[in-house]
Amino acid sequence: MQRSIKKIGLLTSGGDAPGMNAAIRAVVRTSIYNGLDVVGIMHGYEGLVNDEFVKLSAASVANIIQRGGTILKTSRSARFMTGEGMKIAHANLKKHEIDALIVVGGDGTFRGAKQFGDLYDLTIVGVPGTIDNDLIGTDFTIGYDTAINTVVEAVDKIRDTAESHDRLFFVEVMGRDAGLIALRSGVAVGAEAILMPETHTDIDELVEKLKSVKRKKSSKIIIVAEGDEAGGAFEIAKKVTAKVKGYDARVTILGHIQRGGDPSCMDRVNASRLGYEAVNALLKGKKGVMTGIVNKEVVYTAFEKATKHIQKLNPDLVKMIEVLSL
Repeated sequence: MQRSIKKIGLLTSGGDAPGMNAAIRAVVRTSIYNGLDVVGIMHGYEGLVNDEFVKLSAASVANIIQRGGTILKTSRSARFMTGEGMKIAHANLKKHEIDALIVVGGDGTFRGAKQFGDLYDLTIVGVPGTIDNDLIGTDFTIGYDTAINTVVEAVDKIRDTAESHDRLFFVEVMGRDAGLIALRSGVAVGAEAILMPETHTDIDELVEKLKSVKRKKSSKIIIVAEGDEAGGAFEIAKKVTAKVKGYDARVTILGHIQRGGDPSCMDRVNASRLGYEAVNALLKGKKGVMTGIVNKEVVYTAFEKATKHIQKLNPDLVKMIEVLSL
């Protein structure tokens, strides 16, 4: 064990994700088990600058594993990303005698951690918490499984009313830069088409597809990732209905319900394991890395590699959508 580490700081940053509380619980209790103090930093990097530090105990994280959101709160901090902001943040870490930092979040969180760590030679380890699942270095990020199950539950209910009225529904899900939520939830609900940033959207081709299934199906569900090149669900619905008449089309934006709710079993287990391994990584002398699980094994990925890329879509799943939507 690296005895030089006596006190760990912990924060959650960026968009909240179901399972963050499970990760917080794991970090706190693993730290205490190893004789380390742990301090929570409220409101992410903004709280790091504002000196919002609170001591955490085993009791502090009781009864939170099943709760969505994050008890440490979260935010996006433009001030932290300035030289002056990082200077203040570093002074606050020294003031509270914090030897290492664990950050839970996504791409922006890790880019900030890398810049901060490089500037002051800090020991920082990351835990992947984002519903988008768009980080390299882990098969599943914390929150992704819950988010796609939330989408599936919502779309199953939409399908019921679509069947009753012979309607075409365009359902918009989160994913400005990545279509991984759209892809897996779309497969799970039997969507007639899935539109994502990683694939080209041809409106004419989509219209022809809808015409081919119109006589065979009384309901049609199109899943649209918000970052699709053809626009959001409203814009795409407008383009489609302008080209073909007779559709009773509706648009549903699922929005932030995808971030909320109690985390699934998978997210609770993964978050617990990743938080536990983040503390172990510090004890092994690791820094500047994100913990992840790949093929059921724990791996460490450097921040710059984890944040530089977006996961490529599984080509087999993309082809399968075309085949099964007939």
